[in-house]
Amino acid sequence: MPSPLRLDPHALRSVPDLVSLAVLRAVGDGHSLSTAAALLGLSQPAVTARVRAMERAAGTTLVARGPRGSHLTPAGTLVAEWADGVLDSASALAAGLGSLRGDAATRLRVAASLTVAEHLLPQWLARFAAAHPSTTVTLDAMNSWRVEQAVSEGSVDLGFVEGPTSPRSLHSRVVGRDRLAVVVAPGHPWATRTTPVPAGELAGTRLVQREPASGTRAHLEAALSAAGAPAPVPPVLELSSTSAVRAAATAGAGPAVLSVLAVAADLAEGRLVEVPVDVDLRRSLRAVWRTQRPGPAATELLSIVR
Repeated sequence: MPSPLRLDPHALRSVPDLVSLAVLRAVGDGHSLSTAAALLGLSQPAVTARVRAMERAAGTTLVARGPRGSHLTPAGTLVAEWADGVLDSASALAAGLGSLRGDAATRLRVAASLTVAEHLLPQWLARFAAAHPSTTVTLDAMNSWRVEQAVSEGSVDLGFVEGPTSPRSLHSRVVGRDRLAVVVAPGHPWATRTTPVPAGELAGTRLVQREPASGTRAHLEAALSAAGAPAPVPPVLELSSTSAVRAAATAGAGPAVLSVLAVAADLAEGRLVEVPVDVDLRRSLRAVWRTQRPGPAATELLSIVR
């Protein structure tokens, strides 16, 4: 169960504000009311009004005024001693909040799907670093489902995903377009195929695949469903990284479906062959964030991406 409030709401309204407590402590340190006003950036009438308000709340005199200036009464000295701990804690809280504001301004936490993290974000982050050399950027590469989870939990400021739909619980923006390619090793029977592989045949073929939570696999399954194909058969291999899928396909384990960004070099150098298919495998890449407006650093990176 949630813990109860440490102070009753009605009692909160009877506690002097921090500035009033600071006035009391300043008088206790030997300053006059006029000096206390100057130290705190207040007018003398405002300081006098605060003292009177505290005295009404306490039901007794806290500051004695005389021809030689002002000084605390015994009751005022007691309240000033109590105020010491409150004001010290308030100073620590203010410093902590300032540190958080500083961290937010000088740190950017990013999570991205493997395709975006490996092939697009490096150039975006290089431009960001050149424009903001004092900002520390951290990047975690993970599948799209985990990116969305990290953004939802607030453990990262900005995410990049490649799934077929926009996450309902997050704000998002399309930042690029991509296309998946069906690729095989040169010795595979599909390598010399001249007619497109139908959606049903692709769904019925055991592929080298990423894990189910990956954006690439989710998009393939959505594209096959849109083309009227049955549910895909289980993969021949299920691997957790793009590089592992590429390596397995190159070794002849079976056809794989990967971003053209990930296999461009393999296709150019003949290690893999792209197979024509009768399925639309184009997709959108999205940036996702949790709040209505992302923070300043995240907004700046989005402007570079756009």
